[in-house]
Amino acid sequence: MSNLTKLEFVALDISGKNYLSWILDAQIHLDAMGLGNTIEKDNDASLQDKAKVMIFLRCHISEELKNEYLTENDSLSLWKNLKERYDHQKTVIFPKARTDWQELQLQDFKTVVEYNSALFKISSTLKLCGDTVTDELLLEKTYTTFHASNVLVQQ
Repeated sequence: MSNLTKLEFVALDISGKNYLSWILDAQIHLDAMGLGNTIEKDNDASLQDKAKVMIFLRCHISEELKNEYLTENDSLSLWKNLKERYDHQKTVIFPKARTDWQELQLQDFKTVVEYNSALFKISSTLKLCGDTVTDELLLEKTYTTFHASNVLVQQ
């Protein structure tokens, strides 16, 4: 049976490949609904709020994950179990993002728009993994990838 409710964001895939963006989306939506405290340790949320969060989380995970966590009836427990299962994604994604950052060169792209898109995608991934990417670092990265004949532009 198809899901009849409209999802606010993409459901968490069983592979966990979208976990980092999923957890950020879930936290933002729960905070917006005034239910962010229900997924924190030692919370004093009502049973009704916990049930709302449980429904929300179950609507935003894949069918396979729903089946795996079928007996889970506490939102904090489900949140912790998903975190324990997928939080390692940071250690998997971070080295690749770091390598992509180091290898990024303006001359490898046909347009500046394509370069900017790749630059911001990589920097967003680094930020999700806890790395600090400032505007100065973004500018420095772009300047250092200019071809030697464009040193005047860089300065």
